[in-house]
Amino acid sequence: MRKGILLAAVALLSVPASAQPRESSEARVRNALERIERIDPQLHAVIAIDPGALPQARAFDAAGRAVGPIAGQPVLIKDNIESAGPLPTTAGSLALADNVTNRDAPLVARLRAAGGIVVGKTNLSEWANIRSNNSISGWSAAGGQVHNPWALDRNPCGSSSGSGAAVAAGLVRLAIGTETDGSVTCPAAINGIVGLKPTVGLVSRTYVVPISHSQDTAGPMTASVREAAALLTAIAGSDPADPATAEADRHRTDYAALLDPNSLKGKRIGVMRFAAGFGTDTAFATALAILRERGAILVEIKKFDDSAIGKNELPVLLTELKADLAKYLKGSPAPLAIRSLADAIAFNKAHMNAEMALFGQETFERAEKMKGLDDPAYKKARQASFMAAGPNGIDKLLRDNRVVALVGPTMPPAWKIDAVNGDQIAGGGAGSLAAVAGYPHLTVPMGLVKGLPVGLSFIGPKWSEARLLSLGFAYEQARGPFPTPKFYRSIEESPAIAPHLEPIRR
Repeated sequence: MRKGILLAAVALLSVPASAQPRESSEARVRNALERIERIDPQLHAVIAIDPGALPQARAFDAAGRAVGPIAGQPVLIKDNIESAGPLPTTAGSLALADNVTNRDAPLVARLRAAGGIVVGKTNLSEWANIRSNNSISGWSAAGGQVHNPWALDRNPCGSSSGSGAAVAAGLVRLAIGTETDGSVTCPAAINGIVGLKPTVGLVSRTYVVPISHSQDTAGPMTASVREAAALLTAIAGSDPADPATAEADRHRTDYAALLDPNSLKGKRIGVMRFAAGFGTDTAFATALAILRERGAILVEIKKFDDSAIGKNELPVLLTELKADLAKYLKGSPAPLAIRSLADAIAFNKAHMNAEMALFGQETFERAEKMKGLDDPAYKKARQASFMAAGPNGIDKLLRDNRVVALVGPTMPPAWKIDAVNGDQIAGGGAGSLAAVAGYPHLTVPMGLVKGLPVGLSFIGPKWSEARLLSLGFAYEQARGPFPTPKFYRSIEESPAIAPHLEPIRR
């Protein structure tokens, strides 16, 4: 496919939704489906198209419903989130190829109630990247390898890789991802879009294939902060089936209505120098200058000891994976071949060539050996990791430095897809703090590093989504339009890099 056609397809991404011509829902959905058909064969970002999308759009138009921020808009959802209709919810695994439950996850029901039209499911890192330590982010047996639209040989990060790549490529402006630790914010940053991991408990996890009830949450992945705020407004809320969401209705609000382009003025913001570096220094310095110019008071934070988080997080995730996945699988009404983690391990061994030709399942096997949610060692590890990340982490950093939020680079730029060695990530930001604490984390496109995007993270205390979104919105408005992907086969062929790879003629 010619690059000029692709660039035209993503041009829509740089135009705010409010400035786009008003179209019927049917026209929007048709356009999204056409872009998916034309562009996605290079990306593998979309794992399935919902055949009910166009009928839903026509019904929406015929009903003449009032226009809302996401009303009539096409939305893609990650394929570990259930939606009513004929599509299975696979989590990328062939073991769940028959997982057709004919039910909407509550967050999808809320999305539809707000007028959003689900046009399909996005590819992901299989089992949300918890199967192996040597995995390739963005790969699943069901969907293949997702490619980064900025450079097709680069990784899109995971596990919400398809959602990130789809929005970056202009297939849709709105998508839903899920995160346990970095799975919304990393693909958002690396694909050059906005991503928000909400407070755990603001968005229901019912009928979402789980890893960890302590850390799992769904969140918006969008082309702008305003759209992230609107999408969060739609999907947030309490769910009787998810005890973690008991306080959600009390805290949810109209996040888009609270966005203020002047919200940085006079605000003390903590600069997470301890989480900076890995090639992002120049872009980060420019972002800090923008924050300062908009009136923020920047407070340097040079040190933080995260050893208690690193030591305790994985045993918690492994223990909860074994218990939570079994609960989900046993509760599915579909005729599944697996009903436990042990069954999934056995399935992968029986389908070795399709499932484990590229990497194994040693993390699954380690999780299967965990003793369960009543194990004192698990309870101790969870308490230690939460205290280190939350009360003695984010909360203490905010209090001791008298700041309202923390900022830092989200992740390094995208690494190459490496089927031999797995993910080769050169460092990373402070996202684990928010993930383990269950606190919100917003990433907004910050700049380019040799042609690849990197994001600026805004992290705050529990239930601080409205403030983080407003701060991120003010930064986004001051930063100005962000470039769109060029679909290079390799970033080394870009005009900024290619000449420097050639010898000097003497």
